[in-house]
Amino acid sequence: MSISVVATKYADALFQLAKEKNEVERIQSELQIVKEILRTNNEIITFLKSPRVKKEEKHASLRKAFNNFSPYVLNTLLLLTDRHRADSIIPTIDAFIAMSYDLKGIATAKIESVRTLTEEERAAISSVFAKKMNKTALEIENVVNSDLLGGLKIQIGNRIFDGSLRGKLNGLKRELLG
Repeated sequence: MSISVVATKYADALFQLAKEKNEVERIQSELQIVKEILRTNNEIITFLKSPRVKKEEKHASLRKAFNNFSPYVLNTLLLLTDRHRADSIIPTIDAFIAMSYDLKGIATAKIESVRTLTEEERAAISSVFAKKMNKTALEIENVVNSDLLGGLKIQIGNRIFDGSLRGKLNGLKRELLG
């Protein structure tokens, strides 16, 4: 089974439980912390995947690191580790967050720009594009990309809105050559 299929199954189970217990917000915020910790410390996933480390040691480390977290989050981490799915932890978190955002009517957007966007620009973009996507708001990740020359490139889900100068120049080039 692919990592994304596994991640979706675990995330869905955790999400259903979180909804049932009315703890979607808490679990989402805890999972975001777990994700940030794992992304900044690659050794943790390596440790959890290692066949040389005993299951009890992995459990003890996870319990020590995340003892203040929801038992649902901790048990999910333990379960993924026990089933040799440590590679699926971050994709599971991403899938859970996507489900949580969908429940709230929020879409995630990756915006490439030549400079960091101001809060006013983020709010304006969120307002316009949330309506286009039939969502209430956008959760924006701003990536600075000097190759764009100017303008913005916005990705929401599998849709891309390319308003960058580089994109327009490439379009003009295709039009002139084609």
